[in-house]
Amino acid sequence: MNNDQLEGKWKQIKGEFKQKYGEITDDDTTYNEGKFDEMVGRLQEKTGKTKEAIKDEISSW
Repeated sequence: MNNDQLEGKWKQIKGEFKQKYGEITDDDTTYNEGKFDEMVGRLQEKTGKTKEAIKDEISSW
């Protein structure tokens, strides 16, 4: 799965959350995107894998 596909899935999820929970703002979802990026960075550091390899692994869960 490439970055465009991951971004597309994230936008779909973000939209579903906003529909279900109207009080969720763009700030909330941007914060979560940042936390996801931070988690991927930590996994890269610990495992030595590339960002793409980690995202592929996560998307296969």
